[in-house]
Amino acid sequence: MTKQLDLFFGAMADPTRRAVIEQLTKGPASVSALHEPHQMALPTFMRHLKVLEDCGIVRSVKKGRVRTCHIEAGPLIEVQGWLAWQREIWETRDESPEET
Repeated sequence: MTKQLDLFFGAMADPTRRAVIEQLTKGPASVSALHEPHQMALPTFMRHLKVLEDCGIVRSVKKGRVRTCHIEAGPLIEVQGWLAWQREIWETRDESPEET
């Protein structure tokens, strides 16, 4: 789980990748549609997609000349569970300062 969390948070640290995820929450999209709003060369953008695919958040399928990307919920659900666990720890810990 630690490696998955590292990959996820590393991927989410970049605003371009977060924008891609936001766009994909609306439904599958072609690489060209995902690339369009970003002011960067396509090879640079493809490296961002690779990071998202490597951590499992995005899956792409090629049909003919069109590569379509889809969001994958599994890694997001795993991270959500980890964040909920962390929140529970912080909310249930003793809030009173200890006297020394």
